[in-house]
Amino acid sequence: MATRRDILNAIPITGAAFAVAGHFVLDESPTQAQTAPATAAGHFHPKGKAPSRHTRAVLDTARSALPFADTRDFEENRRGLIAPMAEMRIVADAGHVAWDMDRFRFLDQQDGFDSVHPSLQRMGRLNNNYGLYEVIPGIYQVRGFDLAQMTFVRGRTGWIVFDVLVSAETARAAWRLFQQHRGANLPITAVIFSHNHGDHWGGIRGIVEEADVRSGRVPIIAPRDFLRHTVEENIYAGNAMNRRLFFQYGLLLPPAPHGFVGQGLGQGVSSGATGLIAPTRIVEQDVEAFEVDGVPMVFQNTPNTESPAQMNTWIPGLKALWMAENVIASLHNIYTLRGAPVRDPLRWSKYIAEALHRFGIEAEVMVASHHWPRWGNARIQEVLRAQRDLYANMNNQVLHYANQGVTINQIHTVYEMPKSLQEKWYCRGYHGSPEHNSRGVVQRFLGFWDCNPATLIPLTPADSAPLYVEMMGGSAAILARGRALHDEGRYLLATEILNKLVLAEPANEAAKDLLADVYEQLGYQQENPGLRNSFLAGAYELRSGIPQGAAVSSSSPDVIRAMSTELFLNFLGIRMDPKRAEGLRFTINLVTPDTGERFIIELENATLTNIQGFQAPSPDLTLTIDRSDLEAVMAGTKTLEAQIAAGRAQVQGNSAVLGQLASLMVEFDPRFEVLPGTHASGVAARPADALQAAIGHVVAE
Repeated sequence: MATRRDILNAIPITGAAFAVAGHFVLDESPTQAQTAPATAAGHFHPKGKAPSRHTRAVLDTARSALPFADTRDFEENRRGLIAPMAEMRIVADAGHVAWDMDRFRFLDQQDGFDSVHPSLQRMGRLNNNYGLYEVIPGIYQVRGFDLAQMTFVRGRTGWIVFDVLVSAETARAAWRLFQQHRGANLPITAVIFSHNHGDHWGGIRGIVEEADVRSGRVPIIAPRDFLRHTVEENIYAGNAMNRRLFFQYGLLLPPAPHGFVGQGLGQGVSSGATGLIAPTRIVEQDVEAFEVDGVPMVFQNTPNTESPAQMNTWIPGLKALWMAENVIASLHNIYTLRGAPVRDPLRWSKYIAEALHRFGIEAEVMVASHHWPRWGNARIQEVLRAQRDLYANMNNQVLHYANQGVTINQIHTVYEMPKSLQEKWYCRGYHGSPEHNSRGVVQRFLGFWDCNPATLIPLTPADSAPLYVEMMGGSAAILARGRALHDEGRYLLATEILNKLVLAEPANEAAKDLLADVYEQLGYQQENPGLRNSFLAGAYELRSGIPQGAAVSSSSPDVIRAMSTELFLNFLGIRMDPKRAEGLRFTINLVTPDTGERFIIELENATLTNIQGFQAPSPDLTLTIDRSDLEAVMAGTKTLEAQIAAGRAQVQGNSAVLGQLASLMVEFDPRFEVLPGTHASGVAARPADALQAAIGHVVAE
């Protein structure tokens, strides 16, 4: 049972949408201009370029080399359709559009685009499924309503829900569609959160009342350490992750053949209201069996795989295997471009192997939190064995090369997935890619250094760039050579010299425009959505700058309130400006009587530390406040001074220490410059919509 300090209130992770809309004006082929839905003022930058002949050749090669004759995914994807969703848009409670599948219809309107990798378009078409499906009698899925899927399993007295999407509005719409066709007379009797990423728990308040959870009528079941990782993954480096999401998730790109074409796991992320109700039952054991609303289930904890806290579920009575996000129709991330601790591919592989041998030998249907089910034991074993080998091969072969001297800066050009895996659609890189995952394995075991002393204490790129520019003969020579490399289709070489020039001369518009052209062609060539989006987002910011508007934050007041006291104090240590703290020293004893917690908080050596369970014998200050009252301070709804004045908190000692501590804190802004010369563009941000989910929750994937 969750303790008081673990009980989370709603977490509406608000944000601002830097989504720009409008159209591309293509220099080479005006007839290919694509119009995106008008979701905000402004246009995508008019300098967007059509694919070059070199890019078209890359995509033509892919069309001829990939196994398009294997159409089983489409057959499985269509199987069991009960009812399509008629409304293409789902409106958020706040009035904006929370979900819009109409934006992706263009993927079905043409067989091939010369600006989209054919494999990526294929996945986009598969992700255009949008409706209610029967998996087998007793198991149903609503697909296409968000980045993830919602799954319903018939219990003895009602419906057991596996994962609940990102937003309350999309979850509510999915539940409504389900009720119209299958579940009208039965309530939701249990919810299972498969893991700690926000697209699997954020929509909970759209289908369940918190009072029903508190009363025990609707248990919420989750893997061990779920709450800790839910908060921890989103906060400590959350502001930097928010900024990096602009690239991985292409948040500035309008859906169009020359822009955003889906996210691989799904078409995108909804932008409604997100909340979290704390689990009431935690699966603590490695393998644990119990009934959920009368249905026997076996839960397999799989920590440190796709997420730090995750579990698979076996339903023996239905011979159904739920693989959470450990097995999907894609290679997943070992290293995520938005940033997160590098995952353990060998452990991931072993947990898949364990699921195969514990449950997969009997399973007749396999369901997951993304994409579509697999039917028949032979097909299930085929997918499980291939995905097992996918992650094991990446771990083993990358280390094989690393042990022969291949470095983190070389491995992506050396490691190649076995051809037998490349020929399986569900092993291709629609979320993770072999390029960034292979580098992630080296990072996990050996770190960033490539063992060349010249890179041990490197200059910053901006500091070293002027020397490169000087030695290359100046900006005119670099631009001339860069244009030649661009025209020859040697785009990676072009980035090497143009990036140096832009770093050295951030105001050089010709250099930025040419580098943007190069990034754009590289983006069109990518099969992986994260790589495509990152290159196209780089091109956008080089041309248009960083959009300004309301800042977004994954550390919103409700998220802060959700933290344990220790996590909150840890985060204060991250937010503190060490330069302001030089020469300061103090000790605070913190006591929260209602939860029985005690902490020593110390500032020394420009470092803020805390330790639980102790009290300093001679502190500068002792602060006594109930955790329930501290939460209002943490969330910013009340000041500590107000709580003291109201008698909700007591201080003994030097109360000026509290003001000193507050003066050291910094508010993070996710609009910091990533690419040189990309200052504020003047493009306004929309309040609280498309980025809300992407920045608040997709940091989770």
